[in-house]
Amino acid sequence: MNKNEMMMLAVLGGECRAELAGHILPFWKQMRDEERGGFFGFLGYDLKLDKDAVKGCILNSRILWFFSNAYKTLGDKDIVPYARHAYDFLKNHCLDKENGGVFWSLNADGTVCDSTKHTYNQAFAIYALSSYYEISHDREALEIAFGLFDLIEGKCTDDVGYLEAFTRDFRPESNEKLSENGVMAEKTMNTLLHVLEAYTDLFRVSGDNRVKERLHFILNQFAAKIWNPERKRQEVFFDRNLNPLIDLYSYGHDIETSWLLDKCLAVLGEEEFNRLCSPITETIAAQIHKIAYKKHSLLNECERGTDNTKRIWWVQAESVVGFLNAFEKSEDEKYLAAAADIWEFIKEHMVDKREGSEWFWCTDEDGNAMDEPIVEPWKCPYHNGRMCFEVIGRTKKMMSGIC
Repeated sequence: MNKNEMMMLAVLGGECRAELAGHILPFWKQMRDEERGGFFGFLGYDLKLDKDAVKGCILNSRILWFFSNAYKTLGDKDIVPYARHAYDFLKNHCLDKENGGVFWSLNADGTVCDSTKHTYNQAFAIYALSSYYEISHDREALEIAFGLFDLIEGKCTDDVGYLEAFTRDFRPESNEKLSENGVMAEKTMNTLLHVLEAYTDLFRVSGDNRVKERLHFILNQFAAKIWNPERKRQEVFFDRNLNPLIDLYSYGHDIETSWLLDKCLAVLGEEEFNRLCSPITETIAAQIHKIAYKKHSLLNECERGTDNTKRIWWVQAESVVGFLNAFEKSEDEKYLAAAADIWEFIKEHMVDKREGSEWFWCTDEDGNAMDEPIVEPWKCPYHNGRMCFEVIGRTKKMMSGIC
C-alpha cells in the first residue's frame, strides 16, 4: 500500500469516527421518547419534531441495531441504555403477542397503527436483535430472533423463495410497501437482500446450522435468479416465479449488495460459495463505478434507460462502503479514490450543518438539499451509521497490515 493510499485511509477513518461520535450519535440520542417509549418517528425538513407521529417498527429496529453497533465500535457504555430502550420497545410493543411477528408501524403511544406483517420487517428485527444479543448477552433477545427466523421460514416462503406481505394473521396480501416504479411485485431483490443480511448476523452470533443452510439457499438465489450477467446488474422486482418485471438498475442496491454478499461469504468461509459469488460482487462494483459514479457521487437508479439523478443519503453511504470493500479485494486505487471522493460530497452536501439536524434525505445532482424529512419511518441511522462502522473497522484493519 502506497503513502497516498495510507493517507486517504487515515483521513477517511478518522473523519467517519468524528461524524459518528460527534454528530450522528448525539442526534439519535435526542430522538429518544422518554414518556412513551421507543424513539420519535418524525422530524421535518424544517426541523419541527412531531412527537405524535407514527413510529415505524423498521425505524425502531434500525435504531436498536445502530446503538448496539455504536457501542461495539466506540466502547462507550453510555450508549448501552439507548440500545436497551429500543429493545424494550421492540419486545413490548412491536411484537404481536397473539399471531407472532413484528408489526409494520405503531402509534406514538405504542398501540398498533398498521398491523401488516412484512418479511422485510421481520428480517430487520432479526438483524437488530442479533446485534443487541452480541453486546448484551441477553438470551431472550436471541430467542426472539430465532422465533422470527422460524416464522419467516414457516410462513413467509414458498417453493420458489421468499414472499413479501401478509395480514396480521399471515394471510398473503399485495406488496404495496416494497413495490414502486409502477409495478406490483410479488417478490423483490430488496427483501431477499435484507433477509440475507439478517441471517448473516444471526449465523455469526449463533453458529446455527439451520441459518447456514438458508444462507446457502439465498446465495444460490442471488446467483441464479437475481443476478443478470448480461446487464451486469441485479434485477429488482419479480413475479411469484422470480421473472423480472421492469428494466431497472438500482445503483444503490447493487453497490450495497456487492459488500453485503462479500460479508456473508466471509462469515461462512466456504470456498464453494466464494467461487460462486465473489466474481459477481467484483463485477457489480466495477459496473457501478463505470456507469453510476458521476459528479463525485452516485446516481440513484436508471429506469428504462433514463437516469434518476437525485443523490439519496443511503445510496451515497452504501457507495462509500461498497467501493472501500472493492479496494480491499482488488487493491485498485480507483475504488479507494471513489470512496474518499463520495465522502467529500457527503460532508459538503449530505450532512446537514444546521443545529439539531443530521443528514439530508437527498439532494439534486448539484448537491442542493431537497425538502424531505430528516426522520421518518425510512429515514434512520442505519445506512450512514453503518457506513461509519464499516469505514472505521476497515481502515483500521487495512492500515494495521492485517489484510
